[in-house]
Amino acid sequence: MSTVLLLNGPNLNLLGKREPHLYGETNLKEIELNFKKLAVASGLVADCIQSNSESILIESVHTASSKGTEAIVINPGAYGHTSVALRDAFLGTGLPFVEVHLSNVFAREEFRSRSLLSDIAIGLISGFGEKSYDLGLQAILAYLQKNK
Repeated sequence: MSTVLLLNGPNLNLLGKREPHLYGETNLKEIELNFKKLAVASGLVADCIQSNSESILIESVHTASSKGTEAIVINPGAYGHTSVALRDAFLGTGLPFVEVHLSNVFAREEFRSRSLLSDIAIGLISGFGEKSYDLGLQAILAYLQKNK
């Protein structure tokens, strides 16, 4: 059974409380449970990690690669706009990934429309609230089926 990793970056532990008009009222635990349920229904195993620490996210990408994880869905939060190191972790491991965002980053502040990850990702899903995660998982599944 293929394993997919769901990575969530800084401040996403505050979902449900943090700016619900932008990010919705669903908390991260609910998103993770739904992600795992959808993964199992698709024949995948899902691991979930959230960290406010850039180094933990980077180590998670490295570890996923060495554990045989086949793909990653990541909401990098603010690190998507700032982290060359996270970008380098993906480039170094070669793991396929989909970048997701709850809000439409292109309809917000200008700095949020620039991602250091999107050009090396399979794709970018933005603006569908918690459904962005479902769509990211569907994209990973389609990618894995096509590239087996």
